[in-house]
Amino acid sequence: MLLAINPDNPQPRLIKQVADELRGGAVICYPTDTVYGIGCDIYNQKAIKRIYQIKKRPKQKPFSFMCSDLKNVSDYGYVSNTAYRHMKKNLPGAYTFVLPGTKLVPKIMVTKQKTVGIRVPDNNICLALIEALGNPIVNTSALLDQEGTPLTEAYEFEEKLGGMITLVIDGGRVYPNPSTVVSFTGDYPEILRHGKGDTSPFTG
Repeated sequence: MLLAINPDNPQPRLIKQVADELRGGAVICYPTDTVYGIGCDIYNQKAIKRIYQIKKRPKQKPFSFMCSDLKNVSDYGYVSNTAYRHMKKNLPGAYTFVLPGTKLVPKIMVTKQKTVGIRVPDNNICLALIEALGNPIVNTSALLDQEGTPLTEAYEFEEKLGGMITLVIDGGRVYPNPSTVVSFTGDYPEILRHGKGDTSPFTG
């Protein structure tokens, strides 16, 4: 099912509809500020396992997830003073922050090192969905086509993933550029992957 939602002013009725689907165990495809993503409620293990199957991803590689704001992040990751200072300036944005996970995070979402990857995307649809659901949402990039050409339009994802997921949110075209990954597990920020987010605030 393809569901068009206004990317600038997401319609509350449609956001509630998707949040209800997520609560019921749906796996969805949705736009972010970096790529179209695949996700579900982080507390629905069955849905998470379905995403592992769709992505053909090894179980020892947990997915990152999206929170609605910095306060929400601190519920699921231990935020040091250094991390807080950096994140306050750069969120929402095209970053995934690696933090020590709290006990609120389901085990399936935590690495062997007890860390989690958390995003607060600069995307109104994502932020409205997380607020409406009341829980973080799994965040992993949607698939490429066979030639490796990135897909940019919602209908392309529906054609590719339609049988495997519940619905695709059409929030406009997204030109894929992955998030910049920054670890705050040590004393200083460490860039693990260069992506869309500017790395200069973390290297000074």
